[in-house]
Amino acid sequence: MTDTIKAPVKAPVSGGKALIWLLLPLGLLLLAIAWIASADPLRNFNNGAPPVEALTYERTVLDDTGIHVLLRAGGSEPMTIAQVQVDDAYWNFTQNPPGPIARGSTAWLDLAYPWVLGEAHVVNVITNTGTAFAHEIAVAVPTPVPTQSLLWQQALIGIIVGVLPVAIGLMCYPALRGVGQTGMNALLALTIGLLAFLLVDMTFEALELAGESAAMFQGSSMVVLAALASFLILMAIGRWRGTPAGLSLSFFIALGIGLHNFGEGLAIGAAFAAGSAGLGTFLVLGFAVHNVTEGIGIAAPIVKVRPPLWSFAALVLLAGAPAVFGLWLGSLAYAPQWSALALAVGAGAIAQVIVEVGAYLLRSNKSARSPLFSPAVLGGFLAGIGFMYLTAAIIII
Repeated sequence: MTDTIKAPVKAPVSGGKALIWLLLPLGLLLLAIAWIASADPLRNFNNGAPPVEALTYERTVLDDTGIHVLLRAGGSEPMTIAQVQVDDAYWNFTQNPPGPIARGSTAWLDLAYPWVLGEAHVVNVITNTGTAFAHEIAVAVPTPVPTQSLLWQQALIGIIVGVLPVAIGLMCYPALRGVGQTGMNALLALTIGLLAFLLVDMTFEALELAGESAAMFQGSSMVVLAALASFLILMAIGRWRGTPAGLSLSFFIALGIGLHNFGEGLAIGAAFAAGSAGLGTFLVLGFAVHNVTEGIGIAAPIVKVRPPLWSFAALVLLAGAPAVFGLWLGSLAYAPQWSALALAVGAGAIAQVIVEVGAYLLRSNKSARSPLFSPAVLGGFLAGIGFMYLTAAIIII
């Protein structure tokens, strides 16, 4: 008979000691930061070169008083605006707030310049180190002012772009109720196809906008992390009380499409604000055709149930109304980094919906072998991508 030797169990660290071991390294870090800030140990490496400077134009406003640009500094040290050129001529300017612009801070430059309607102008900001940062105004038009009449007009455009196409697509619901399992598979695959196109479209658009934002926002990383966080949060919410199906899955699809339509509203609003009124009209018509299939995708999970009538109105508003808010924001208060963030959140939501619709499709075909590669599923998936791709060609310039 052998005796079993048990290792002694270590007592857990008490709460007071744990707090001490947490505060000790934190205190050392703060002391190191304070020493670096006060002693400046890197001063011996200074070779007299000017500090690295970065300046981003975030907004441009044109009105009857001249040109106004919003600048964001991203240099290693505060930046001082020394001179401003407009169309190669030096021009007086007023800065608000005045003085050097700290890293990450913004300032408005007001130029009483007589810009010409429909013409192109170039604003060139020169710092006290001689570094120049140019910005082109491709088409000079007055920046929209948020009046009640303008907001109503933009709301109407947003309804035509987002709400009306989704409602038209959902009107196919009675016709879809008679489909069998094969037709149901095709509809779900069609939904995945159109969502896959939207995911790719939103991701690339978000990355493009992120490239226009100030470097301090770390645009590409912000887009990826925001999309991942959105995906995980919505997955956790969706699985909180089981796997979503039926009406709850339709609401998740509508949410993802609504975030995408918010991005479309941003694009149309920015087109109008930039003076491309004809392009904006072109985008409105293209997006309206482009979005009709989205209503069919929203209806796919509920063709075998009888949801209450109010749910159809709620689905239409959830999927379409964000286009109105996106159009308002795009035309009145546009900034590339926040637009990229909004699109990234939408991309994460779309990815979550693709996962849930795919899981629902597999659950609906438990007895079938390789349901994802059946002709109905492959045909529906390719049809969804193909329709979205062809209609997107209308609005690509």
